[in-house]
Amino acid sequence: MTRPSWAPEGIDLDRPSASRVYDYFVGGMHNFEIDRQLALQIEAFTPNVAETMRANRDLLRRCVRFLVDAGINQFLDIGSGIPTVGNVHEVAQGRDPSARVVYVDIDPVAVAHSRAILDGDPRTAVIQADVRQPDVILADPQVRKLIDFDEPVAVLLLGVLHFVGNDADPRGCVAALRDAVASGSYLAITHATFDGQPTEVLEAQKLSGRTSTEIVLRAKDEIAAYFDGWSLMEPGLVHLPLWRPDNPDDIYSAPEQSGAYAGVARKNSVEAAP
Repeated sequence: MTRPSWAPEGIDLDRPSASRVYDYFVGGMHNFEIDRQLALQIEAFTPNVAETMRANRDLLRRCVRFLVDAGINQFLDIGSGIPTVGNVHEVAQGRDPSARVVYVDIDPVAVAHSRAILDGDPRTAVIQADVRQPDVILADPQVRKLIDFDEPVAVLLLGVLHFVGNDADPRGCVAALRDAVASGSYLAITHATFDGQPTEVLEAQKLSGRTSTEIVLRAKDEIAAYFDGWSLMEPGLVHLPLWRPDNPDDIYSAPEQSGAYAGVARKNSVEAAP
């Protein structure tokens, strides 16, 4: 296999990567045949998985556009994966060329690919860190170089908190991020749920417990608690396709099949949603 420029030396191309599998599901080009084979196996067991991942990526685009239009030009994307097709910096800088983005991921494969892809872009940075250690993220020199915490910032936690077990205090992690950002900042969360999910999805979640990335499905009320100290914007905490769709036709007949909730909130805001 010819090694592309975005796959630096030291990355094993003979083993599938969770980040590259996600890239494949959302229509990206940063994946290999071995990743696609694993994706097909996953899809055979849980047919809605690709639809869920695409719904999450579509939500990311809508969310970033909303945030830029609300005046945000700096983003901290935690649990970012590979910055593939339609990612935060592309959407944000397409609307505001001054936008700055720091990508954060715990996966060394995702970080290595990301650094190769973003090399030469002075308005982006990539760091390897764990959402369960918000103080480490906030103190990182690359974060401090690009993000001015005296000004509003958008903290994106899209599809990451369901990998944080209750013993790691995910609410406390979000609260630490809340306390670090200025008034007028925003928080965006998407989170997998067991609400309304078929048996096969719940069984797949049990299998994830055998890996290092166990998924913790949570109820709507548990997810809503992450927004303590923030003011949820309309339409509140809803299934992914229901959060400010670009077109009413984009809402399919059973939005709960997306298997996840989404919400965006503003710190110390009493204003109505734009």
